[in-house]
Amino acid sequence: MSPKQLTKTLLASAVLAGLHATPAQAADPEWDFSGYIKLDAFMSDYQDGTAPSSGYIGRQFYIPSTTPVGGTGDDVVTDFHARQSRFFFDVRQDLDNGETIKARIELDFMTVPVGDERITNSYAPRLRQAYFTYGNWLVGQAWSNFQNLSILPESVDFIGATDGIIFARQPQVRYSQGGFSVSVENPETTITPFGGGARITSSDGVVPDVTAKYTGKSGNFSYSLAGIVRQLAFDVDSDGNDETATGYGVSLGAKWQLGEHDIRASYQTGSGLGRYLGLNTYNGAVIDANGELEAIDASGLTLAYRHVWSSKFRSNFVYSRGWADNDVALTGSNVTEFTQRLGANLMYSPASNLTFGAELSRATRENEAGLDGDLTRLHFMAMYTF
Repeated sequence: MSPKQLTKTLLASAVLAGLHATPAQAADPEWDFSGYIKLDAFMSDYQDGTAPSSGYIGRQFYIPSTTPVGGTGDDVVTDFHARQSRFFFDVRQDLDNGETIKARIELDFMTVPVGDERITNSYAPRLRQAYFTYGNWLVGQAWSNFQNLSILPESVDFIGATDGIIFARQPQVRYSQGGFSVSVENPETTITPFGGGARITSSDGVVPDVTAKYTGKSGNFSYSLAGIVRQLAFDVDSDGNDETATGYGVSLGAKWQLGEHDIRASYQTGSGLGRYLGLNTYNGAVIDANGELEAIDASGLTLAYRHVWSSKFRSNFVYSRGWADNDVALTGSNVTEFTQRLGANLMYSPASNLTFGAELSRATRENEAGLDGDLTRLHFMAMYTF
């Protein structure tokens, strides 16, 4: 056989082999299930108003805007619940294109209104996160890219540094490359009526919230810088033409590791931050006398120090404050001017996945009329992670 004939024969064999080859197939998904069980027990002293009913969301965890102001103190109230218990469902799969996809669904039982404390204490699960990552992309519901999770202090309370921190989970599409990430996220506007009144929630926005963040590290110091631009929108007079305003903000976060101890801090400020700051203590905009939207300026600050006493004991000391620059001629004087919370806890872990904790905190809220209110809370927890 000549070299030319041999070459033709080999090429033909290669083509036939390719025609009969088995197509690449995705590997079977790898599943993982984890979570924790947590019991919360706390006594709350609302010193300037009546305690809300037992099913109220402010009796599940600390929410700055729910602290009563300007009233007469009530008796101390006690609450027990296991609502924060959480489940994580994770999956990883090698696809037939050679790429790997990962996904997570996360559930707990907080904030849902169903259930009661009379007999069964039954509560429906709620969706916290549901997303997948593919390459550099994240798609689904997850923590906002505008938030820095690493500066959240360890707390007995659900959040702890609530007043002055950025805290939001929502549907989004995010792209990450190294320490840089950008996202488009679900828009939602919260509005104060002209002269004050009940919050208006608007889903009239067309433009998604756009965020960008950079995270970096130098030795024992890690940091983040994030920015957001958003459209605030509302059909004020139902004429089909939305009134809009522009919202924007920046957030700085830092963590300094001092051996076993650490210091965490953040500062955020902007115009029209609204629901992103302090669990929506301040709305994003107010309607003026002409029926137009005017963005509300707001800022927040958090400081936390973590001290490790021994291999089993540690403490966290946390201060958080949020404030707004309200135009009372538009908002009225009943809106919140500032909130703050000072807390200290002691955490005990006899094993790496078992923790008991106790926390004492003092929270204050003051409105633009100068009426204030205090909440003192003693909070205990027990948590088993699996």
